[in-house]
Amino acid sequence: MGTEAIFRKEQAMNTGEVVILGAFVADLAFKAPRLPIIGETLLGQGFSSGPGGKGSNQAIAAARAGAKTAMITRIGRDTFGTLALDTWSADGIDTSHVAIDESAATGAAFIFVATGTGDNAIIVEIGAAARLTPADISAAEARIAGASVFLTQFEQPLDAALAGLRVARAHGVTTVLNTAPAIPVDDDIYGLCDYVTPNETEAATLTGIDTSTDEGVVQAARCLLAKGARNALITLGARGALLHGETGTHMVPAFRVENIIDTAGAGDAFNGGFVTALAEGRAPLQAVHFAMAVAGLAVQKPGTGPAMPSRAEIEDLLRTTKEHRHHASKSVTD
Repeated sequence: MGTEAIFRKEQAMNTGEVVILGAFVADLAFKAPRLPIIGETLLGQGFSSGPGGKGSNQAIAAARAGAKTAMITRIGRDTFGTLALDTWSADGIDTSHVAIDESAATGAAFIFVATGTGDNAIIVEIGAAARLTPADISAAEARIAGASVFLTQFEQPLDAALAGLRVARAHGVTTVLNTAPAIPVDDDIYGLCDYVTPNETEAATLTGIDTSTDEGVVQAARCLLAKGARNALITLGARGALLHGETGTHMVPAFRVENIIDTAGAGDAFNGGFVTALAEGRAPLQAVHFAMAVAGLAVQKPGTGPAMPSRAEIEDLLRTTKEHRHHASKSVTD
């Protein structure tokens, strides 16, 4: 075991466990100046493939950031499924509740990355993970009950996400819902959430409020709390993030990044870092700063899961940006 892997293992022994329900997909990333129009073929300027899927990316981010991490999902018995298991094993992620589906393929994603800006557009087919049901949650109840934080998203079926949130809430586990991709849902789900973590586009979709300004973001956050969430944490890309809820309203700027390579996994990096910090017992605002560091590092590498930084990299960035940690956030008047 290498030095970095030993460091991650030692860190995991000192933190609460994070359980993540979500999907694995194989990322197939194409670089080009722009997307083709219908009927057009463009020559690409780069291609890569590797592990992806929001749940899997978040699990990798959490594990590398130091959390003891378990994954709940379904994969196929195929090449991409083998990639998933090998990927999780390399980062020490518990896979005892990863089911092998004999009749469905592992998911895959087409990712377009603009060569000029690093911006991305994604089409996802989640494959076997679409067959996740509340029965998979029941089978993992003991694992969820023993966790400090439970995190899920909207890539897998909604009834599975609801079941996971209900089980976690019943056992007093902190619940985090990353509302991505944004889909129409009943407000009842928000009442199961200690934190909802949309990006600005998803927040606008979920609330019907324009989030292009700071005032609009605050209004959207208030709307999410009115729907039942205890806290809203809206990520804003280069503008940072807004935390609104039990600790007040705080706008937290992003870390300055000089060399953005690929933003595709930034939100997943943020969420994985955030739940890791919560599991360690950090205060919510401190957890947001930690998550910002994870995301800031991830966008400087290509890919999604493989781009997630190590704990050593995160700590180094936090040490060298002490001014950001202690002075950058600002309270916003409610």
